[in-house]
Amino acid sequence: MSPRLYLTFPLLAVLIWTGNNLVTKASAGAIPPSVIAFDRWFVAFVLLTPFCLRGAWARRSVIRQHLPQIIVLGLLGMALYQGLAYYAAASTSATNIGIFVALVPLLTLAISAVWLRQKHGPLALVGGLVSLAGILFVLGQGDYGRLLSHGVGRGDAFMLGACVAYAAYGVCLKRWPLPLPVWTSLYAQVAAGLVFLLPGYLLAPPAPATPATIAMIAYAGIPTSILAPVLWMQGVKHLGPGRTAIFMNLLPITTAVLAALLLGEVLHPYHLVGGGLVVLGIVLAQRPARPRPATAQS
Repeated sequence: MSPRLYLTFPLLAVLIWTGNNLVTKASAGAIPPSVIAFDRWFVAFVLLTPFCLRGAWARRSVIRQHLPQIIVLGLLGMALYQGLAYYAAASTSATNIGIFVALVPLLTLAISAVWLRQKHGPLALVGGLVSLAGILFVLGQGDYGRLLSHGVGRGDAFMLGACVAYAAYGVCLKRWPLPLPVWTSLYAQVAAGLVFLLPGYLLAPPAPATPATIAMIAYAGIPTSILAPVLWMQGVKHLGPGRTAIFMNLLPITTAVLAALLLGEVLHPYHLVGGGLVVLGIVLAQRPARPRPATAQS
């Protein structure tokens, strides 16, 4: 395969995740948040079972040994992240969701600096400050003073909490490298996440089974939960994590454009300015620090 074709793997993954941002917004009012949060992972779990159950059973002693870590990962990555995003969609736009999701790499750097005591270069700090200025500009709708007087909206607060949960999930994956194949680990985490999501699902009013709601759940459960991770992992395998991560910078742009075209959202100037600052900050933070020149020793 041509090296250029490998670029399509992370690009397709980002486009799928863009569609998921739109589905998340479109589901607001059509499906209770706790219902779609459970259903999408239940669909993924059912589809993964024929391929993963035997391997998970064969490694049940390893899973049992690392069950506390798997439970935390399932809570953060499967239950809290997308669950909070569905609640956020009721009162924030798909465009804002895309901009918030783009902050996950920087939040990951911040959490790893505090928890894992990882040192990052000055560009990471500058990038973090630039992105923070961008997200605050969006939250204040182009006016920092408005943010101080009105505070952060409920939906934006939920979305920020979702992104912090997913950033913590990424740090936990690095802190706790599970001795399991990737798909077995994912399968176990999805099972743990479903346990946390089940009470909300049982307490929620039933969702009407219409072609639209079935399509939204299917999209969230199959392309988003299964296909996109496969494409992303292939991108990391062939391009490396650094080159692959750059494609995440497209997410707020593709989300904003498609939300305007398909959902009728209005793209305001503050979205362009604030989203641009977020992307610029991410680019700065991802640039490797220059190595210090070696000093002559006598």
